[in-house]
Amino acid sequence: MSRMVDYYVFLASPWAYLGSRRFAEIAKRHGASIRIIPMAAAEVFPVSGGLPLAKRAPQRQAYRIVELKRWREFLGVPLNLQPSFFPMNEALAARLVIASREAGQDAVGLAHAMMHAVWAEDRNIADPDVLEQIVTECGLDPAKLFAAAESDAVQAEYARGTQQAIEANVFGAPSYVIDGEIFWGQDRLDFVDRALAKA
Repeated sequence: MSRMVDYYVFLASPWAYLGSRRFAEIAKRHGASIRIIPMAAAEVFPVSGGLPLAKRAPQRQAYRIVELKRWREFLGVPLNLQPSFFPMNEALAARLVIASREAGQDAVGLAHAMMHAVWAEDRNIADPDVLEQIVTECGLDPAKLFAAAESDAVQAEYARGTQQAIEANVFGAPSYVIDGEIFWGQDRLDFVDRALAKA
């Protein structure tokens, strides 16, 4: 039976972006299924002690840039350290990913395209026109996906996924949960790999 990984993500997270492709490759290698669960940072952070970037101490903000530079160089992944459209309201983008997931499409690929748009292409994923372009570039039908994203069912699913994250003790993104065990951060992907390798 295929192992299932619950993949909790903020689409605006540079760390989720840095790990996105590697995570998908690890899951594929082990025949694992991915259930991507976009969540709302504004609801997850307050119950877990997290802070939005702008409210973090200057030392933490400075070190974040150092680490992003290190990982960008180490992984060879294009990453703009200060994108023009960050932070942004990612709610519509998140609902589009959920709508894609619920339709049985490649929601993980769509999420990666959105993150790549922010961190490598300096595009604004809060702009519906930009999102329509990204959806189209992924070979998906924007009319159907946008209609689904605005539905009560998908909006409720976004709220449910956020609450599920809180109940699972997830406090940041990306988080990979395997059999109830949390692996937080793209720098924990080696441990995800090992967990999925277990029978």
